[in-house]
Amino acid sequence: MWVKTVFVFLGAAVFAASAVAQNNSSGTAQCKPDPPAPVEVGDKPGHAFAIGKANCAWSGFAIAGVPSKEGVSVSLDEIRGDKATSNGYHTATYANGDKTTAHFQGTATMKDGKFVSGGGTWTYTSGTGKFKGIKGKGTFNGAPNADGTVAYKVEGAYSLP
Repeated sequence: MWVKTVFVFLGAAVFAASAVAQNNSSGTAQCKPDPPAPVEVGDKPGHAFAIGKANCAWSGFAIAGVPSKEGVSVSLDEIRGDKATSNGYHTATYANGDKTTAHFQGTATMKDGKFVSGGGTWTYTSGTGKFKGIKGKGTFNGAPNADGTVAYKVEGAYSLP
């Protein structure tokens, strides 16, 4: 069930950016999900809920010239056969120690319990230090890598006060 992985990443997308006014941004997050433990609802086969967590490494993201380093995504996923929906948060840590958090939501497609593709939207919810008061939103799309990680392409825009 790679649904969790997909949504975990989604949170990572929330951290793309670089500059002070409204700025377009994009980058990639390579996320390694923890193995999920779905709990069956019991109404229909394949209907389950799971809590997902993934650790991500960022490339190509910076806010106000500060590069992002890593992030953690946590999500609540509803799985219905080979489809899933997810809501979660991604907290990214930057080279200066400051953090941003974004809320994400999205969908995923799986085959034989493995993540095939997924995407969604994200919105910044908070920032610390230099990023306090950050605003912004964007989109993300993910695809699996052969090593079991997921690569997420993240695009969006942000502004700082």
